[in-house]
Amino acid sequence: MLAVVAAFALQSGPMLPPHPKGYVCHRADHPLIIDGKLDDTAWRDAPWTDSFIDIQGDAKMPRPRYQTRAKMLWDEQYFYIGAYLHEPHVWGTLTEHDSVIFHDNDFEVFIDPNGDNHDYYEFEINALNTGWDLRLPKPYRDGGPALNEWEIPGLKTAIHIDGTLNNPMDVDEGWSVEIAIPWKVLGEFAGCPAPPAEGDQWRVNFSRVEWLTDIVDNKYVKVKGKPEDNWVWSPQHAIDMHRPEYWGYVQFTSKRPGTVTFERDPLWEGRMQAMRIYYAQKAFREKNKKWAASLAELGGDYGPCALDMTSEGWRAWTAGERNGQPSKVFVRQDSKLWVEP
Repeated sequence: MLAVVAAFALQSGPMLPPHPKGYVCHRADHPLIIDGKLDDTAWRDAPWTDSFIDIQGDAKMPRPRYQTRAKMLWDEQYFYIGAYLHEPHVWGTLTEHDSVIFHDNDFEVFIDPNGDNHDYYEFEINALNTGWDLRLPKPYRDGGPALNEWEIPGLKTAIHIDGTLNNPMDVDEGWSVEIAIPWKVLGEFAGCPAPPAEGDQWRVNFSRVEWLTDIVDNKYVKVKGKPEDNWVWSPQHAIDMHRPEYWGYVQFTSKRPGTVTFERDPLWEGRMQAMRIYYAQKAFREKNKKWAASLAELGGDYGPCALDMTSEGWRAWTAGERNGQPSKVFVRQDSKLWVEP
């Protein structure tokens, strides 16, 4: 899939992905009881996200077999996440913390607080309430390791099952997830205020991994030779959750529900043009065993931008505008993004 995206990046013209999904996250008026049920009154006015779609995009067929949606809230202590996963057969096998949870059906959370593609968090949970928390200094594509030793002190999670767990003889409604992540932990590598200030936007995405199963000897067994399905809130345009540039935007507010409108990132096009250069450089290096030293050598039309060589590799910038002022979106060889001023 990387080759497909890289080829896309080399095309000339402004063929850019659409703006990711956006969500206005309201402040809860009281601390939530984390029991997995999503019936706390604070959740009542929190909107659902759009139903999840295939990880490659809404045009990918077939569409997800079962509906998945999420909600978010926050207060001074926690970032709250709730989700409901419709599922006729709820099952789980993994009980050890930090297991590779996506080997079961699961729900996954990805958070990049300042949207720079680096120092981001991942949390996965299955229907047995077994969790896997990890941090990545940078994406796998750039050599980033998964730091499984990273933990979330004070994390609260719970699962509620509308049906029965690991019972193939009946039909279930689904299962719900409730998560409370302390801001104190999220703030460690955030590079921005945690909890967020009014109007701040964090990059967040959710994924659901779903396996096809058969029933053998009264147990759920994965269908051999069939890959898992990956259903997400905001499309990744590839079978790869570790492309933070495509994650959704969560906008935080203390104002009453219904009074705040999500604001589109004014630098979205600049970010995507910068990432086009990044993917084009990766393709160029794979073919030529070196980085392109100029945009002319790289080829393609990237609009108003520039590329410089550095001691570590290279950096490029594209022009944009934010709050009525000119801005530049920078990217470098390890996909780190930042904005000046």
